[in-house]
Amino acid sequence: MSAHTITNGCLLIAEPFLGDPNFERSVVLVCDHNEDGTFGLVLNQLAQVKLNDVLTDEMYHDYSLYVGGPVQQNTLHYIHRLGHALEESIELPNGLYWSGNFDRLRQLINAGAVKETDVRFFVGYSGWSGGQLADEMAQNAWIVTQANSNFIFDTPSDQFWRGILRQMGGQYRVLSHYPVDPRLN
Repeated sequence: MSAHTITNGCLLIAEPFLGDPNFERSVVLVCDHNEDGTFGLVLNQLAQVKLNDVLTDEMYHDYSLYVGGPVQQNTLHYIHRLGHALEESIELPNGLYWSGNFDRLRQLINAGAVKETDVRFFVGYSGWSGGQLADEMAQNAWIVTQANSNFIFDTPSDQFWRGILRQMGGQYRVLSHYPVDPRLN
């Protein structure tokens, strides 16, 4: 994949000097990318609340909740690796799925058929209008790589940004050591 090729299912990794507090050290999964714009979910920003705190009908198992981005934080989104067992899911590459029939997902969770490591819930999302992300890519604000469902679901969120850069190796491994505030070094 070219350093600037954005496709559904790829990851956008924030450069360490991005300067946008909404995306500081973020890793965004691109769920939908076309000429009209891009929809993605920040994978590594854990919310202060749990899933049952935002639902009107509680689930038997309470799941962690992530902040998918600064846009419409009154919406709920999810990714999973349940495959087509969850009807109406949108298949992304490398074993990832986005959305699907929420009532069926709730039934599967309440029946104990879904582990927390198989689904991730988000409030809000990250969105770019047509051409906006291309402009940010031209400014080298993002690093692009392929997503891997095992890495996404099995890596703790506080190790995500560094972990994906280390996994990429070379110059990216060096970036993974960049301090949050270099003035404090």
